[in-house]
Amino acid sequence: MAGVSNEIAQIGDSKSGKLMLVGVGGALALSALVLFLATSSWVLAGVYAAGISVLLLGVVAAERLAAEPAAAELAAPDWSVTVAAIEHHGEAVAITDRANRLVCANGNFVDAFGTESAPPSMPFERPQLEAMSRLAREAWRDGMGALGSLDMSENDWAIAVTRAGRGDDHLIWRFTRNITQVRDVFADLDLSGPFGAMLSRAGIEAAITRSDGAIRSVSAGFAERASGDEAATLAGQDFVSFLRADDRDRIFFAREGRAGTPQTLIDVPLSEPQQAGLPPGADDGSSLMLLIDSGVGIGSGWDGSSQAGVAQLEALLAQLPLGLAMTDRDGRFLFGNDAFLRSVDREGRGLPAFPTDLVTREDKAALSDAVRRHGRGPATSGDMAVRLTSEPEEPVSMGLAGVRGLGEAAVLLSLADSSEENQLKRQVAQATKMQAVGQLAGGVAHDFNNVLTAIIGTCDLMLLRHTPGDSDYDDIQQIRANSNRAASLTRQLLAFSRQQTLRPEILQLPDVVSEVGPLIKRLLGERIDYYVQHDRNLGAVRADPQQLEQVIMNLAVNARDAINDKGPHGGKAGQAAQGRISLLTRSLDSSEVVKLGSEVLPSADYTVLIVQDNGGGIPTEVLPKLFEPFFTTKEQGKGTGLGLSTAYGIVKQSGGFIFADNVTDSGGRTTGARFTIYFPVHHGEAPRKREKAVTEESSEWSVGGRLLLVEDEDMVRVVAERALARAGYEVTACPGGEEGLAAISSGAEFDLVVSDVVMPGMDGPAMVRAIRQLRPHIPVLFMSGYAEENLRSEIDIPDMHFIAKPFSVAAISDKVGAVMREAKASSSAAN
Repeated sequence: MAGVSNEIAQIGDSKSGKLMLVGVGGALALSALVLFLATSSWVLAGVYAAGISVLLLGVVAAERLAAEPAAAELAAPDWSVTVAAIEHHGEAVAITDRANRLVCANGNFVDAFGTESAPPSMPFERPQLEAMSRLAREAWRDGMGALGSLDMSENDWAIAVTRAGRGDDHLIWRFTRNITQVRDVFADLDLSGPFGAMLSRAGIEAAITRSDGAIRSVSAGFAERASGDEAATLAGQDFVSFLRADDRDRIFFAREGRAGTPQTLIDVPLSEPQQAGLPPGADDGSSLMLLIDSGVGIGSGWDGSSQAGVAQLEALLAQLPLGLAMTDRDGRFLFGNDAFLRSVDREGRGLPAFPTDLVTREDKAALSDAVRRHGRGPATSGDMAVRLTSEPEEPVSMGLAGVRGLGEAAVLLSLADSSEENQLKRQVAQATKMQAVGQLAGGVAHDFNNVLTAIIGTCDLMLLRHTPGDSDYDDIQQIRANSNRAASLTRQLLAFSRQQTLRPEILQLPDVVSEVGPLIKRLLGERIDYYVQHDRNLGAVRADPQQLEQVIMNLAVNARDAINDKGPHGGKAGQAAQGRISLLTRSLDSSEVVKLGSEVLPSADYTVLIVQDNGGGIPTEVLPKLFEPFFTTKEQGKGTGLGLSTAYGIVKQSGGFIFADNVTDSGGRTTGARFTIYFPVHHGEAPRKREKAVTEESSEWSVGGRLLLVEDEDMVRVVAERALARAGYEVTACPGGEEGLAAISSGAEFDLVVSDVVMPGMDGPAMVRAIRQLRPHIPVLFMSGYAEENLRSEIDIPDMHFIAKPFSVAAISDKVGAVMREAKASSSAAN
């Protein structure tokens, strides 16, 4: 009955329940009265009434239980929607019920406090818990409450609470960090990290300072420009100590001075007193200091005058022969002149995006770091060796210089045209190669001359036994002629290793031209005309005739190759074409020289030699390099590039001047090339007639003589011995220096020593020096296939004579006779 009473009490709580109970009560009373009248028993009537009551209450309870789920389903809130609604950036929100249970919270609250506790029972210290409890009671009572600051060790929160819900049975808690927390975020920010690097890339250096001006944190860019070390923290140092101002109130980094760029200083306060919960007038002074290069364009922050200045600078750089380019702070190309494009082989294609696109993969990182380093801080400069992708085997020197106050431009790149340097390297390599070839040629020529000496000498001996008309005479003459031709080839080989000195003479140019004319005609061939014209009253010049012949030969051969390669009269390149080479001599007095207006040619009287052809002319870009050593326009392997440079050197050494230009017709079309050589007229002794070398007639030495012949080559020794014995000399032949010295030491008397120079064991000069200690006045005749000039400079022996290999039988006999006569004359004069 107690349970029924409770159920009745619960049903009676509502108005509909009360009406239902009144109806049930009336029905029970009426039923019990009827039963009593019928049975006259109050007990039976009471039991019946109780049963009927239980039945009616069961029906009512079932109806209520059926209705409650529908009501509950209608009233249940959707908390996922609530969570989405309370997600606010920078605000932690939580919802609690009357039992202080956490019903719902957003992400910020969970991140800050977790889900293990709910307000006001938070894991705070006792003072904070008491403040939270007072705030909760205030909200339940008044519908809202607020707490301006809940100060904790790590955070400072402002809290607002609002009562809400259909039955006002929930509290909404809102937690917001005070502005002092934002201040602390900046104070704890490590500006030396990515954030500071990002600012530096944008041209902004940053520092956070305290109220006393001491530095809390700086960016790496600020540290580098202020102290020279980007890893320096500078914490606790005075911010202002790193800055200087000039008389125009422009701010500079103290370390850079006025060599750096002016800075724009922006002071960003990190707290306001009212927002930070501080009393009015209070200020903790924490600031974010930003320094911006005044020359760095931010948006449209730099004016038109700066843009005009940069445009003028680019116009100036474009005219300079040095390769120059400019990049911004990020290393992007802004400008590059034509010389820079030529240096990197980008003519006609323009510059790539970054300088690193021009270098090989191994040099990209180093160049990128160098550009970044020079792009900020003081205006420093330096250079580095890089390898361009166009010529990866040839390192070049690239200069880098920081520039300031030119808008976006931050780094100036300079790249000298390294073609000349590379050309010099190739020239040195070629000169070294030629020196080695010359040494090799000297050795080959020596051995080859020994062979030719034996062949020519044997032919001479055979010709002594045959007369013209014999069946073998012509064959022997042919062998001898071919041997002499081979001997001329060995002389050309020796030219690589021989350093000749000039032997100037007073001469007339027409004489030299006539001497070399026949050889030039043979070199030019039949399809090229050779024309010579001399002026009258030519002045004499002082020059080495042999070297002057070489100059004329070099110019003639160069003209011939130009005619054959260019095909001026319709001929195809590489085929011989009908051409014309002219050698002209002219007289030019000082008054005519003045009219020429040349800054190089002094005013004087000159005899002029002109070599002109009708080939294709000289390209304009080639003219300045024409006389450079090793410069050639021929294919690789078809020319040493020494012809014109040798001619230039000989002319200059003779006191003359040489110029090259193109000949044009009336329409301005190039018709050929012209080389003009100016020799100063020599005023003094008259030129001597050049006499042809006359071979001395073979003569028998009337007295005869005893000769010591020393030669390691058997075939040469045999030929020389037979030739000298036939000439009437008594010859003692030895195969080496030791044997020759032994022959003298044995006491034998000799009138002349004929010796080879290079021999195994004791060579010729060493043997002669030892012999001179025994016989101081004995004459010596050296035989060698090497150049006489080199031998005379290397062998310092008095009374020494020389005969070049290969030699004929008559030549060795005549040379020995001449030396013997000279020795006898010297002996007679001494007596």
